[in-house]
Amino acid sequence: MMQNYALTWTDPTGKPRASAVAYDKPSAGHRQADLEAAGCTNVQIVPVKPGQLPDVQG
Repeated sequence: MMQNYALTWTDPTGKPRASAVAYDKPSAGHRQADLEAAGCTNVQIVPVKPGQLPDVQG
């Protein structure tokens, strides 16, 4: 069974965000690196079930 992952983060303005799509593990890691390079903080990769996305934290 394939595991899906989503991301949560805080954008540079301080607003909590969550991904609107699910990723495979390598893609989630690339997205995490992109977000951190853009100045986002508290970037977390969260395992999710198919069809499920994380809640925005904060």
